[in-house]
This record gives sequence, C-alpha cells and structure tokens, in this order.
Amino acid sequence: MKIYNKKELNEYHQSLTYDDISLIPAQISRIRSRTEAATDCNFLGLDLAVPVISSPMDTVTGLEMVRELSRLGCLGILNRFDSQYDDVIKNHISNGEIRAVSVALNTEDDIIERLAERQEIICIDTANANNNAVLKKTEEIKEKFKVQVIVGNIAHGATLRQMEDAGADAVRVGIGSGSVCTTSIQTGIGIGQVSSLLSVLFARADMKLKIKIIADGGIKSPGDVAKAMALGADVVMLGRMLSGTKETPGEVIKYNGQLWKKYRGSASFGVKMKNEFIEGEETMVPYKGVVKNVIDNISDGLRSSMSYMNCFTLDELRRVETFAVLSNSSYIERLPRI
Repeated sequence: MKIYNKKELNEYHQSLTYDDISLIPAQISRIRSRTEAATDCNFLGLDLAVPVISSPMDTVTGLEMVRELSRLGCLGILNRFDSQYDDVIKNHISNGEIRAVSVALNTEDDIIERLAERQEIICIDTANANNNAVLKKTEEIKEKFKVQVIVGNIAHGATLRQMEDAGADAVRVGIGSGSVCTTSIQTGIGIGQVSSLLSVLFARADMKLKIKIIADGGIKSPGDVAKAMALGADVVMLGRMLSGTKETPGEVIKYNGQLWKKYRGSASFGVKMKNEFIEGEETMVPYKGVVKNVIDNISDGLRSSMSYMNCFTLDELRRVETFAVLSNSSYIERLPRI
C-alpha cells in the first residue's frame, strides 16, 4: 500500500473527499494521554480553544448559539437572515457578545460601519467568492475600516491571490459539499473537499500568501475535523454537526415520538421565500441536546487523533504527511456494524 503525502494527494488523478482518505500513524507517539494534546489556536486575532466556527445559516447560528460557542472557546458567526438581525446588531454588538457577523453584498453601509467600529469579524456571505462584486465589497470594507474580513466560497486555489489582494483575511473553501447544498447538482460546480483544501493550501504556499483557510462543508464527524486540520486548514466551519442542538434557532418539534429541529441551506426556498433559482434543501434533523456535547465530542476526537499521530499541537498536526487513499470497501469496513 502506498503512503501519500499532501503533494501526492494534491496530484491524485481523481477528486478526493474526506471518506476517500485516512490518516496513518507512522511514528511512535510521545503522547501518553489525549489530554496532553492541545487543540487551541489563534484565528484572525481570536484565541480559540477548539478550531471550530459555525456556519452563518439561519437554522444554525442565532444569538444563543453565538453566546454558547464563545463560552466554549469557539466562534459563532451570526446569520444575516434573522428577522431580528438589525435589533441584535444595535443592542448586542456593543457588549462583546458578538465577535463575527455575516453580511450580504447589499447590506447597508451604516450596519457595516457599526460592526467595523467595534472591530468585529465580518463575513461576506455569498456562495461564490470568485466574483467581482465580492472582491469590490471586500476592498471597500478594508479601505474604510480596520476589520477582519472572511469571504467565500471557493473550490480551487487559482484565484487566491486576488482574494488576498482585495483584502480578504480568510476564505471559506468548499462548493457543493454541504449536506443540504445542491449547488453541484444544479450547476455541475465543485470538487471533493480534500482536493479543494489541498489546492488552496498549495496555492497559498506557492504564492507566499497569508490568507487563512476555512474548511467549509462535508464534515460529518470528529474524524473529518481531524482530517481537515491535518490537510492544513486553519479552522473548520460546521453546519450539519451543530444543527439540531438546543442553541440553534427554531422550535423543537415532536413527530412520531421523536424530537426534531429544522435544518436548511442558505439558498433553500425556506430562506429565499421567492421563486428564484434554488441551490439548497430543507430537512429535519434529530434533536441533539446542548451544543456543548457536540463540541466536547469534537475536542475529544481531535485530541485522540493527535495522540495517534504524535502531535502535541495543531501546528504539528498540520504538518502530517502520511495519508492512505481508501477503496470503497476499505471505507465501509471502518463503519460500525451493529
């Protein structure tokens, strides 16, 4: 069996995603217990205990989620679809509860100014960052305000320099890989997340850029978080994994004796509420309880992975160069059978 490094994975003849690869422990680990592994990092000036940020989706990140993720040492990006968005900005942005907020291309300048005055992170929330309007908006914000800007999304590193030149501090990587995203089906756009991340990672290194990489989409488990970090992501962005928790917006629904919560894509009809091109689905997910349980599970899984891979820090994990490419049968063999 061949052991692949990142360069070889990047040059692989097929597009790869998380289920296609596995980490290979190829060293004697110095770590006696997973508790010795440190999952903290600095992202855009913020110290995080776990490299997790939430997707700015209307069924994932409201004010309650932002507050709890902050308490847990993660970052919540307040969604821009909430009917109380303006009120939240006016009444909660000044007391430090909100550190990151998503805006649209047509968000009014006075709202952006209010955000920027408090040195929050601004996420320009679009499906396609390879767009002149996105780059122009980024330039306008960076010229006027001292604020960190996240743009997204891209699937390849070809335009990364243009992102950084426009002033973007971080980019969301992944098109069509979200669990309720139908972009690839509707448009034929997108590649596997592993290939997307590696393309952007090598573009950043080759051009000596500083822009941060956010692995956005396709993450289903703590193991996928570990893979994304080992591939070189600075942080991961989660939607589905955080959905259905107590802190997400929306009511808990009881159906057929089970509790559920709504989950939908930002380009779904439920968000747009008008007859235009739809690139997202709407579904129900089982109720998961408090989000702390999800974050603790991610932290534990990530630390365990780091202990296997002989990595005390996330920087050491990002330098891992031992991967396997799995056959479909090999992947299935790793699934629990009950």
